[in-house]
Amino acid sequence: MVSIQNLSVEFSAKSLFDNINYVINKKDRIALVGKNGAGKSTMLKIIAGLQKPTSGSVSVPQDITIGYLPQQMILSDTRTVMDEVRQAFSHIDEMHRKLEKMNAELAERDDYESDSYNALIEDMTSLTERMAILDSENCEAEMEKTLIGLGFSRADFGRHTSEFSGGWRMRIELAKLLLQRPDVLLLDEPTNHLDIESIQWLESFLVNKAGAVVLVSHDRAFIDNVTNRTIEISLGKIYDYSVNYSKYVVLRQERLEQQMRAFQNQQKQIQETEEFIERFRYKATKSVQVQSRIKQLAKIERIEVDEVDTSRLNLKFPPAPRSGDYPIIADNVGKSYGDHVVFANATFTIKRGEKVAFVGKNGEGKSTLVKCIMNEIPFTGTLKIGHNVKIGYFAQNQAQLLDESLTVFDTIDRVAVGDIRTKIRDILGAFMFGGEASDKKVKVLSGGEKTRLAMIRLLLEPVNLLILDEPTNHLDMKTKDILKQAIKDFNGTVIVVSHDREFLDGLVEKVYEFGGGRVRECLGGIYEFLEKKKIESLAELELSKSPTAGKSDATEKANAKKQPDETSRKPKTLSYAEQKEREKVIRRMQKRVSEAENEISRIEAEIKALEDVMASGQFSPELYENHSSLNKQLENAMSEWELASMDLDAMNG
Repeated sequence: MVSIQNLSVEFSAKSLFDNINYVINKKDRIALVGKNGAGKSTMLKIIAGLQKPTSGSVSVPQDITIGYLPQQMILSDTRTVMDEVRQAFSHIDEMHRKLEKMNAELAERDDYESDSYNALIEDMTSLTERMAILDSENCEAEMEKTLIGLGFSRADFGRHTSEFSGGWRMRIELAKLLLQRPDVLLLDEPTNHLDIESIQWLESFLVNKAGAVVLVSHDRAFIDNVTNRTIEISLGKIYDYSVNYSKYVVLRQERLEQQMRAFQNQQKQIQETEEFIERFRYKATKSVQVQSRIKQLAKIERIEVDEVDTSRLNLKFPPAPRSGDYPIIADNVGKSYGDHVVFANATFTIKRGEKVAFVGKNGEGKSTLVKCIMNEIPFTGTLKIGHNVKIGYFAQNQAQLLDESLTVFDTIDRVAVGDIRTKIRDILGAFMFGGEASDKKVKVLSGGEKTRLAMIRLLLEPVNLLILDEPTNHLDMKTKDILKQAIKDFNGTVIVVSHDREFLDGLVEKVYEFGGGRVRECLGGIYEFLEKKKIESLAELELSKSPTAGKSDATEKANAKKQPDETSRKPKTLSYAEQKEREKVIRRMQKRVSEAENEISRIEAEIKALEDVMASGQFSPELYENHSSLNKQLENAMSEWELASMDLDAMNG
């Protein structure tokens, strides 16, 4: 479908890709893997047509559409969420305009027998059929289902996009892209701004509804569940495996071992042959054998061993200066924006040397509490920072705050002070920015390289409290493992905000759960926390329904005094009128579900009857067109049923 031919890319006389060839087929779901800076994002940009290779080409058939989601983008702020997502269907308006233009051209022509006239008729017929299918789709239902799947509530649909954070606005762009249903989806780190519930929904969408997919992701579980092919980019070459990531790791190791054994055996054979030639070169009685061995040696096709990338990040945090016994003491800390309560009555103590995790659904206040600790925003309650506490803070957008006009070296040189300035080259080398890499401009670095560069700032001055907000975004799997080990070895106190269960496992000994406007302390690691909650994964934590926020801090405090134990709360008793109204709403929802089920049954019966006719040997374009139209109607009816069922479940919940 899409063919990459003899592709080469050079930056500053350095080869990023060297004569690469491969094909993206119709149902391929490809994981692009490799270390940060290997060229994964560059490859996606070239396929999307946003960047030109030094040589070679990307062949895309004229009727194939490509959708691309970059790591970072500039978003429009002029519409509501629903109006912005509706832009995904702007191509339908363009098709209507194109059809009108064809009709006008057809009315003016009288060369009925010409090839160009017949070609115009065929183009109009094809365009009309495509528009009939698209116009029959329930666009509104698809938009609702996609937005809800990506974590939005119906109350968000009418909100202005400028009210949302960068991560949520990225979800809006992802929704638009998925609704366009391109033939090839190019996704660069799509899970960076998603919580686990949304990641699982996206997995299901890509597996069941998408065409070809090429994605870059550091989330091992995500790429394992979605992909069926892995392409490794390493040192300018690619290695193509028709398996998912976990199987690729095994096969890659086997390939390297087999290659090394074959190389060693051949080297032994060559050495023995050369020794024979050298020993008997000047003996007349052995001249025939010597000449034969010389010819044999010349014919040997030398086995080359793939160069293994041995560069390694050497990450070690400086020893932590001793702080007080309790770096953070929070007493009834709360944060509200107007009537919206993010969290209230947060009371906890973090001891020196503890490593803790903040977990919970996006928007429940994890990063907000971090900003309160950093004294970046006002809050209620008391938040005491302990004696001699020196904080090293890595924010979610830390990499984006770098000055892209500077070089790597200048970026660090401008913030380094004292004796550390004499060691900048050594520090950069430890972070795989040695040699010429230190002279690169920040703007040409990959997302992972920018994250590594931002991480260096934490090493310039010894700290004893590390606060890391989503530190693994954009990092490849090997670098993520190295960062995890460095945090484990750090002798200070650590707070990690993350959705990555694998990263948190074995790293933290206490978990703070954010949800429902509260912060709850859970002793033990991430899996102990999940076991206590009697849930198998963080997905159910994401699905936990939050009580309606909106109470004032005073009301929250009053309720907390009356009901300190949340499990002792009694559900609110509805009045008779409220109960009757609720029952009426539920009956309407049940009717909506029932009508959708009846519509599905009707369409399925029509499809079966049509297929029986086709099975009897009757074929015509009209039959195929009707069959295609009925299948689209069935998909729309299923979407309507899903939405109705979700509403009913929410009400019964």
